[in-house]
Amino acid sequence: MATLGPYHTEKDSAQNLCCGETPQKSEVPVSQVEPTPQVVPKIFSPAPAWSSTAVIDSKLKKLSLDSYAGKYLIMLFYQYDFSFVCPTEIIQFSDRVEEFQKSGCELVAVSTDSQYSHLAWILTPRKQGGLSEMRIPMVSDKNHAISRSYGVLDENEGVSMKALFVIDKKQFIRHVSISDHCLARSVDESLRIVEGCLFADTYGNVCPMGPREGGLTTKKASDVFSTT
Repeated sequence: MATLGPYHTEKDSAQNLCCGETPQKSEVPVSQVEPTPQVVPKIFSPAPAWSSTAVIDSKLKKLSLDSYAGKYLIMLFYQYDFSFVCPTEIIQFSDRVEEFQKSGCELVAVSTDSQYSHLAWILTPRKQGGLSEMRIPMVSDKNHAISRSYGVLDENEGVSMKALFVIDKKQFIRHVSISDHCLARSVDESLRIVEGCLFADTYGNVCPMGPREGGLTTKKASDVFSTT
């Protein structure tokens, strides 16, 4: 086979492919190709299935949505490991995980960082910007599949938006919130939402404001006002 000379062009190489056929080039530059539109799942729609590698108790393990069948689940999407706002809220959710577990709820944190980045972040002391001990799984969405299926992928940056999903025992979505990356999420408010879902699912009625202990139920909206 003859060796290509120094003046052999890219066009010549292309013509040698596929029996002399020149490959067609896209008329639209790659940078201008719009990504597939994302859709945030609707309330009471099935939660998109997912499976990935997570850091659990400082070990790499496989984890999926099916792992939480029969439980409530909060999925905390965040942007970056080793950032500033994200660790403050993730640490608070982790430190108070038992309060959620009392209502049959588990939590996972998800970002597009690799599992190795998650692990390094966990092994870094909190005084140095790390997470240290984590009591909730840190899920890697390196291929962006989870973030995209939940409609919270920032296509330009390749990172997850700051979002929170509450998924019930039957794996239907019950609550969605998406916020500016500068805003930290409230553990107390997230816990209130989970308790509200549990109340409604247990008693089959709407959940009024105020304490829910003692089995308070409302058969109609007017009952709320008669008890306030």
